[in-house]
Amino acid sequence: MILTESFYRRENVVQIAKELLGKLLVTNFDGERTSGIIVETEAYAGVSDKASHAFGARRTKRTEVMYASGGIAYVYLCYGIHHLFNVVTNDKDVPHAVLIRAVEPVTGLDTMLHRRKKEVLLPALTAGPGAMSEALGIKTTHSGISLLSKEIFIEHTDTVIGESDIVCGPRVGVSYAQEDALLPYRFYIRGNRFVSRPKTG
Repeated sequence: MILTESFYRRENVVQIAKELLGKLLVTNFDGERTSGIIVETEAYAGVSDKASHAFGARRTKRTEVMYASGGIAYVYLCYGIHHLFNVVTNDKDVPHAVLIRAVEPVTGLDTMLHRRKKEVLLPALTAGPGAMSEALGIKTTHSGISLLSKEIFIEHTDTVIGESDIVCGPRVGVSYAQEDALLPYRFYIRGNRFVSRPKTG
């Protein structure tokens, strides 16, 4: 069953980031269906979070989508090459978002390998937000798309992720956020080999 708007429009972005673990992220582009179990996320708490693109109520053409009602995609370009996929949460004008950092491939493996120019399944295929988006075919052109659409959506699964299965820690690559860089807003499934292995964080 596809996650509904009510899942995304709740106030607690940290809780949503944790609850997205174990869910199935699905894309359907040009007749190619790919999917993966979400194994790593990061929460970004809007205007009060120094690591958020919306910190201080910043609004730009790129970030305006974060101020929409929860349940849409926010995709931005990092270092000019990596397309990073975020889930917008909370109500309109509250720019919370969850970065999806990694998935464990489920369907469309051949398509993912082709997109990533790889020949065999290794964790690097979808570990890390840039690699994951490339494997699933997600690009900045999908920013603003509804997560209830046929192109990108997230489904419930039979996977049960208990609190003891979740590891939390600081987010990756946000040292500029000063004290907020230390917030335990990164979550991943303990022992999953598709979780990214950042040099820091």
